Amino acid sequence: MTTEAPVNDTRKAELLSTVVEHVDIKSFDARPIIDAMGKMSFTSRDLARATRIYNDMLADKDCTIFLVIAGSTSAGGCMDAYAELVRNNMVDGIVATGASIVDMDFFEGLGHKHYQALEVPDDDTLRSLYIDRIYDTYIDEENLQHVDHTIFEIAETLEPRPYSSRAFIREMGKYLVEHGKKENSLVKLAYEHDVPIFCPAFTDSSAGFGLVKHQVDAMKAGRRYMTLDSIADFRELTEIKVQAGATGLLMIGGGVPKNFIQDTVVCAEILGHEDVAVHKYAVQITVADVRDGACSSSTLQEAASWGKVNTAIEQMVFAEAGSVVPLLASDAYHREHWKNRAERRWAKIFDDAA
Repeated sequence: MTTEAPVNDTRKAELLSTVVEHVDIKSFDARPIIDAMGKMSFTSRDLARATRIYNDMLADKDCTIFLVIAGSTSAGGCMDAYAELVRNNMVDGIVATGASIVDMDFFEGLGHKHYQALEVPDDDTLRSLYIDRIYDTYIDEENLQHVDHTIFEIAETLEPRPYSSRAFIREMGKYLVEHGKKENSLVKLAYEHDVPIFCPAFTDSSAGFGLVKHQVDAMKAGRRYMTLDSIADFRELTEIKVQAGATGLLMIGGGVPKNFIQDTVVCAEILGHEDVAVHKYAVQITVADVRDGACSSSTLQEAASWGKVNTAIEQMVFAEAGSVVPLLASDAYHREHWKNRAERRWAKIFDDAA
């Protein structure tokens, strides 16, 4: 009989020795850099125009702003930047991947860390040490399993009925208010500021493992269990779009979150709201190549053909988001248009929902 070799704790500690420090957009003023980039060419000028568009969203008193996140920028150092956008009323709703919300933000909200991979041995070695790798960033798998179990615990406390991802993530935020270890958590701040978070592919994350365990345990015990209702996600997000009127999109990456928020315009029309406006403003930061035909790289001009986005006020920025999001967010923070914005608190429109 063979047994699994024990984890080499010393070697693991060596690899998990340098914590990723998230950028603080308040600690520096990027306005002079963005202004200078506006006088340049190529991606620099694109970023400057994208930043101006985001500032226009903030200055537009009628505009509801959605932050749309795909990819791993939260793990890579932008987590606090996104949290500050919520804290300072610079976004009104969030659409993201489950990984961004659960495996990264909620993960750190529970007190865990991401680590710089200053040394990358072969990935089989990392597996033997229970270390997960995101490019040059490490996550302790044992800590990630704590997230799985916490999601399970939250599910076990809820009434056994369908929930949208927004409703379940709100319960996660409530949990962090009571048990969290990090003040600057996007999930926690969104709960406190009534900013709804939607994850259209929510179970494609650590939430999936915890929720599967909740369902299997309930089935074995012969009791009912909570479920996720992805149709409710679409309905609720579309309801916000209908009530909001003018909307702006700040999209980091692409994929399902990008398509999901853009589709609210079409869904509203199908529901009979023929006067619903396309998204007035749109910015997307991506490294995806338009030539491969993928959703992540489809241009905002292309989205206009589907009746989703206004072609007049949009900008694509082809850059690795971690290198430009801090500049855009710092510029917008220091221009202070957010100080004159009314809080939308869109999550409150669902308070009485069953």
